[in-house]
Amino acid sequence: MAGGLRIGAVAYLNTKPLIEGLVQLLPDSNLVLETPSRLACWMKAGKLDVGLIPVAEYIRAKNYSMVPGLGITSCGPVESVLLLTRFGLPQLKILALDEGSRTSSALTKIMLAEKHKIYPEIVNYPMSATTVSSLVDGILLIGDRAMSMRPSDFNIEWDLGDEWTKETGLPFVYAVWAIRPGLQLSNSQIESFHLAYRQGISRLTEIARRESKKHGCSEAFIVEYLTKKIGFTVGEKELEGLEVFRQKLKFFERN
Repeated sequence: MAGGLRIGAVAYLNTKPLIEGLVQLLPDSNLVLETPSRLACWMKAGKLDVGLIPVAEYIRAKNYSMVPGLGITSCGPVESVLLLTRFGLPQLKILALDEGSRTSSALTKIMLAEKHKIYPEIVNYPMSATTVSSLVDGILLIGDRAMSMRPSDFNIEWDLGDEWTKETGLPFVYAVWAIRPGLQLSNSQIESFHLAYRQGISRLTEIARRESKKHGCSEAFIVEYLTKKIGFTVGEKELEGLEVFRQKLKFFERN
């Protein structure tokens, strides 16, 4: 089968180089764009064949395979996964987690527990929200919202990508192309995902021109973000970082 896949990807700026021309490369396939958390639910329900899902959900599922070599990663500051607080970490009692997040939410809770023995009450921060409740002490923002929405009465405590790399010396993997159980992609299908990525990287100027209007930022900012802050290949070091996160997540959720 050359195509016919039900594919889901995150509807954020940082996925654009991975999906550039993907539908054309996989004839008859269907691509839907959604939040990471919803994609994870659809994948679990069998509504997707391949999904660019949060790596936490890839780990929890245990029976997914993945398109090798591709994902969404960072090594150092990422600028699109941010923990903000009103009064600093010691006063963090109620934490709002971005509704779209699964991996970054887990990472935030793990790092708060490990580094500061902080276990805040967790509340949901809906995708539709534009203001933050006065009862909330901190908020986790991911993706496009993290870059565009910075509440004036909050300060950035952590860039999660930066904190992770400082702590472990390793890159962090946020999402991977997960493949549903029972499905084995052909070599040509796998190559199509890689070719889409190569096309995306070669068309960064075009992507930046297209996306700058949507996000209200300069083309130069988008190119820098997609080349200096976000990575798209999963190599040996990224897999090492993924394994460290797997162990931390396993320990945290068991205790």
